[in-house]
Amino acid sequence: MEASLRESVDGGVGVPRGLSLPRRIPGNLAIWVGILSEMSEFALMFIVYFIAKVHNPELFANGPGRLNTLAGTVNTLLLLTSSYFVAKAMVAIRRDQGRLCVRWLLGAVAAGSLYLVVKMFEYRWNAAQGIHADTNLFFTVYYYTTFNHLLHVAWGSIAVLWVAARVHLGIYTAQQHEGLEAVASYWHMIDLAWIVIFPLLYVLR
Repeated sequence: MEASLRESVDGGVGVPRGLSLPRRIPGNLAIWVGILSEMSEFALMFIVYFIAKVHNPELFANGPGRLNTLAGTVNTLLLLTSSYFVAKAMVAIRRDQGRLCVRWLLGAVAAGSLYLVVKMFEYRWNAAQGIHADTNLFFTVYYYTTFNHLLHVAWGSIAVLWVAARVHLGIYTAQQHEGLEAVASYWHMIDLAWIVIFPLLYVLR
């Protein structure tokens, strides 16, 4: 019964009303240890942000207005789009649609790559405006937080490319794709971190 229900879910038919499948955490224990570690790192950055803001309210009130809000908004849309693509890739692999899964994953990588391009443009724009990491405490926090996040997007994109290759080679299938789930979970964590970073650094006064 359980096997037939799981096949129904993977095929996109759905689970009969009143019945449910055993719940499990997607991916594996190792990736969740990594995700919790990364989330703890970002949480520490946010704590530093709030402490610095309490002691330097004027700097943190004026800082966001000097940043390129358009670049931050575009990157927010790119990361949300990439998360959508990764979610669609998971649906595709569960339906045993390997080629479609690869296309969605490559779309996520493309969105992530565009994020990196926009971020580099933003840093160059900052420099042209005389904004540097040592300009004041707000921009020190801004650069440390956003550059750290940029690194996560970079190696997260490499990980998505890696699992896309494994799907293409038939290593990940509808029956076995734990590694893909792990990378998808990590990618969503990266996007979630940015959803917090964007309003803190670009919007809140």
